[in-house]
Amino acid sequence: MKNKQTITHFGIICFGIVFILSIFFYSCSDSDDPRLTTYRTSGVTSDQILIGSSLALGGHAGYLGTQTLHGALSCLNHVNDNGGIHGRKIKLIAYDDGYDPPRCVANTQKLIVQDKVFCLFGYVGTPTTVKIVPLVEDARIPILGMFTGANALREPLKRYLINVRASYYQETGAAVKHLVEKMKLSKIAVFYQYDAYGFDGLKGTEIALKLYGLVPVATGSYIRGTLDVEEGLEKIMDREAQAVVMIGTYEPCAKFIRLARSKGFSSVFYNVSFVGADELARILGYTDEQIIVTQVVPPPEVSKADETLWGAREYIDLLKKYYPLDDPNFVSLEGYINAKVFVEGLKRAGRDLDRENFINAIETIRQLDLGIANPLSFNSQDHQGLERVYFTYLKNGKFVWLDD
Repeated sequence: MKNKQTITHFGIICFGIVFILSIFFYSCSDSDDPRLTTYRTSGVTSDQILIGSSLALGGHAGYLGTQTLHGALSCLNHVNDNGGIHGRKIKLIAYDDGYDPPRCVANTQKLIVQDKVFCLFGYVGTPTTVKIVPLVEDARIPILGMFTGANALREPLKRYLINVRASYYQETGAAVKHLVEKMKLSKIAVFYQYDAYGFDGLKGTEIALKLYGLVPVATGSYIRGTLDVEEGLEKIMDREAQAVVMIGTYEPCAKFIRLARSKGFSSVFYNVSFVGADELARILGYTDEQIIVTQVVPPPEVSKADETLWGAREYIDLLKKYYPLDDPNFVSLEGYINAKVFVEGLKRAGRDLDRENFINAIETIRQLDLGIANPLSFNSQDHQGLERVYFTYLKNGKFVWLDD
């Protein structure tokens, strides 16, 4: 086993060296060098645009990756079936990284160097995505629509990173405001995944609490990929927290809530959007209106009664067409919205497409109505398109809109 691991690590290192050398070659070229022009238009042919994604398609975050992909492909397949963009069809290569950072890095290197994709798209998770930022910047390749609200992907501004969703700081800030101002709670704890994702959510919560002269009354954590939540729960229960801000994925968070309720712990449980609300509801299988999840897209079901949510209705119709076995959900709706933004950028970039003019085109988007009651804008100093945070709570086995 040790020898196999050594060989695997050696292979990744060698692949990385080849990647860095190839990027160095192009970055040292003169801006008029045809080799650099070719590199900027990698993945673009007369009739196709090739893009790539690394995301969890199995394992403990497999639901998040699979649904993100299905939502995005519902949009892209529809675009292709209607002739593509400026005569080009969009092809997406997706590799499974199992929510594992080293696998994500290896997949990204393969997408850039071997597959020669035009753009990276739809990555899922903070610990995976933050690890490939140096590769993105070295290659000067756009990456758009990451399913993570990590602050490290937003500040400082990085030209080749295009975020669509609101950040975790915005989600936790809105949640703390709701817990403190509306629910009149002051003893707030944090339960988090012990990695970059959890640390980001913890920091955002601490910043938000500080505005009210508060700090977390307790913190507890678990290791990514495990369900070892007991120690964290005991620490939080010992401090009699009135609310718990949870920065995790659906399985460990569901176990935490179930154990807490079985022990008579009556706290409010708040989760950020990355938890995967629909899967959390399925695992829990009951109604508990004290379980809250912030979302960065509206609940798809409400679109039937709200004319401003025509984009969500469009998503439901296309998901049913291309993935009839899937139920509409927050995660795939976000993937769909990400793909809509990508397509809008391609339209604005025109037929003469390269990586730089694609970024420039994205930066021209102002108050774009995608039919989710949340207009989207970018500019050269702001690469996050959406700002709104929606609140949902668990009722009758699903998360419904708390629209006050």
